[in-house]
Amino acid sequence: MGIGNWELGIGNWELGIGNWELGIGNWELGIENLSFMALMIGNSRLHWALFANDTLTAAWDTNHLSVIAVEQLLQDWASGIMPAAILAPQLVEQQGELPSQLPLYIASVVPAQTKLWQTYPTAQVITLADLPLQELYPTLGIDRALAVLGAGETYGYPVLVIDAGTALTLTGVNSKRQLIGGAILPGLGLQLKSLAQKTAALPTTQLPSQLPTRWARETPGAIESGVIYTVLAGIQDFINHWQHEFPDTKIALTGGDSAVLLKYLQTQFPEIAVGLIADPHLIFRGIGNWELGIGNGQFNNLN
Repeated sequence: MGIGNWELGIGNWELGIGNWELGIGNWELGIENLSFMALMIGNSRLHWALFANDTLTAAWDTNHLSVIAVEQLLQDWASGIMPAAILAPQLVEQQGELPSQLPLYIASVVPAQTKLWQTYPTAQVITLADLPLQELYPTLGIDRALAVLGAGETYGYPVLVIDAGTALTLTGVNSKRQLIGGAILPGLGLQLKSLAQKTAALPTTQLPSQLPTRWARETPGAIESGVIYTVLAGIQDFINHWQHEFPDTKIALTGGDSAVLLKYLQTQFPEIAVGLIADPHLIFRGIGNWELGIGNGQFNNLN
């Protein structure tokens, strides 16, 4: 998968509901072959995916919904009506053709939202105990675990996953699918937002599309420089240390801010960026591999 093509795709993916790049959204498999639906409940949005013949076919995002809205939506869904409110625009056009009782696999980092969605009749909540990863600790986020599983099973172990979302996380697993560990820090957008919210004089600013000037001469630029360059330096340090420990590693980049982070890395550390695997769907790849593993026992024998 070329980085250039991935950047074109994720640029559209970040704009909102509906994601049809990388072959996703290709309905050659046919609606009749849909096998299950996946929901990743994130801190900022709901992330959805459809699988046909156990292959990731479509992925899109929607906003969080109120309790009343979810309850009504699930009632409609259980009665045989696939709700338009959770579908990408391209799927709304085929709403009447979609199977209404597909299995729904849920992963969540928002417990209050989990309680709402797990009442759907065919829902199954994925937990850490379900995954074929070793030495996980109880409070590890299921999103991190699924992303590193998806990266490892798709691209190979050992693997380091950098997930640039609301929080920016790094998660590393060795060739035996054993968790080595990781790190968590506020994401790029969250750092910018917190400075604006928790100070009296600092303004709100957005992530620039290109790497900003390091030595800024105005306040918004100074905020952008401070946040972005320190995050890039931290990522570089973590990658260098991981590669020292695991020279044959894969390194994958995912998450909502991953496209812009990749651009920054390409400018600041091109020697690092060229080796990154950019994939916005690692969590869903993890769910897909987990679902396949249930049926064929592919995870029984560790490397």
